[in-house]
Amino acid sequence: MTDADRPPALGLLDILVGEWTQEVSGHGDPTGTITFEWALGDRYLVQRSTLPAPFPESLALIEYDEAVDEFRQHYFDSRGVSRVYRMTMVGSEWTLWRTEPDFSELSFAQRFIGILSDDGRSVAGRWAQSHDGGRTWEPDFDLRLERQP
Repeated sequence: MTDADRPPALGLLDILVGEWTQEVSGHGDPTGTITFEWALGDRYLVQRSTLPAPFPESLALIEYDEAVDEFRQHYFDSRGVSRVYRMTMVGSEWTLWRTEPDFSELSFAQRFIGILSDDGRSVAGRWAQSHDGGRTWEPDFDLRLERQP
């Protein structure tokens, strides 16, 4: 693949590349790391996350689907959970959501909304869940990312 073949939308994700500290508010308030790096000709963004228990270690691959003009995050974790999230990056808002069954049951829907700071050095976000198919959302935990130097 040449750079000319790479969908321009993938450039929206360059802001995430690097190592970040992640701080969770809720579920014990753990702190860990999350990294993003390009792979396979800069066509996939690899995300690796580590946090202490009760959070699992996770790996995700983010791709861009040109046919529907949307990103997808393929998520896998140390519990053996596999999920697919739809994803958008519009302006400073980064959104992930899962409202349909995929590799695993959908006993509840999930959504993340994060806001990137103007300088690109932090993300303030919140994970939420829904038990009625995404009609109403309850906060699960807040997540703050701080870029490492």
